[in-house]
Amino acid sequence: MFSILEKRFKFMDENLIFNQSSKTERPLQTKCDVLNKGESIMKYTTKKVVENKKNCNPHMKFVTCFLALLLVFGFIFGTGQAQAEWPGVVSSKDGTQISYEVYGTGELTLMFVHGWSCDARYWRKQVFHFSRNHRVVTLDLAGHGHSGMSRKKYTMSAFGEDVRAVAEAVKSRRIILIGHSMGGSVIAEAARLMPKRVIGLIGIDTLENIEYPLTHKQLDQMITPLRKDFRAGSRQFVKSMILPATDPKISNWILSDMSAAPPAVALSAMNEYLSQYVTGESAKIFEKIRIPVITVNGDQWPINYKANRRHMFSFDAIVLKKADHFLMMNRAEEFNKALDRAIVMILKKK
Repeated sequence: MFSILEKRFKFMDENLIFNQSSKTERPLQTKCDVLNKGESIMKYTTKKVVENKKNCNPHMKFVTCFLALLLVFGFIFGTGQAQAEWPGVVSSKDGTQISYEVYGTGELTLMFVHGWSCDARYWRKQVFHFSRNHRVVTLDLAGHGHSGMSRKKYTMSAFGEDVRAVAEAVKSRRIILIGHSMGGSVIAEAARLMPKRVIGLIGIDTLENIEYPLTHKQLDQMITPLRKDFRAGSRQFVKSMILPATDPKISNWILSDMSAAPPAVALSAMNEYLSQYVTGESAKIFEKIRIPVITVNGDQWPINYKANRRHMFSFDAIVLKKADHFLMMNRAEEFNKALDRAIVMILKKK
């Protein structure tokens, strides 16, 4: 993965095209969108019931009203399953406010941790599916989404504290941590902090080779394009991880959203994340975690099973063919089945 990224960053450094006029605001979607949709459906249904009263016999009126009620309550309870609780906020170890949401119920908690310059919305196609049988928790790491931005350095260990704070706030006792991209390193840090709560880790398109030998010079070359012009540099960086066959609506949303991230936060997080591969901490952290690790990855980058197994308690991978870095979004149905399988594998090992 990193050898390919190095080439991408080098290309970007030499060929960046600056287009300041293309700047867009970071997309925002809230629960209001869901509520407004529900309100519209109920208004439409009520209107139809009133109209039908004028033209139906008593029997048809009863049938119409009954079906209308089924539709309304079906919508309310159907979405209610994925919108079980009001969003919460908790203080991380350093006092930074961390936003989170809880869906569904169950003895097992699945905590979804997003990647670099993303947020909890990137799991929107997983929330409903997995909250049917498990308790699902999503969160925004510090500096991302709706969480606070008071830190000077956005380290993986500090992000791990964010995850722990949320786990303690929702009183989760048995957890599988699921982390996308940079989130793979974050969940490793969180697992180290919660040895009695976390029973397994699932990385999403990450942890291909935790022994990858990155140098300081290579790290600097990779980050330089982002420092020069974050918006333009990040768009080209992220675009290299999205396959051309991806739905343009999804790819454009991802590019616009990630390139609108706060540059100071993004640069700090990227530097801290990749520095682990310079120091070797990317592998050492797993020697402190004696739980199974499974990844659900695309096939853009090869996986070094031997390197990972030298440090991990156990390691397995599920690879989706012709899938890219954002497989949980653009291959959601297939991805959800693979993640279901990974969860079962973790439970069998424990």
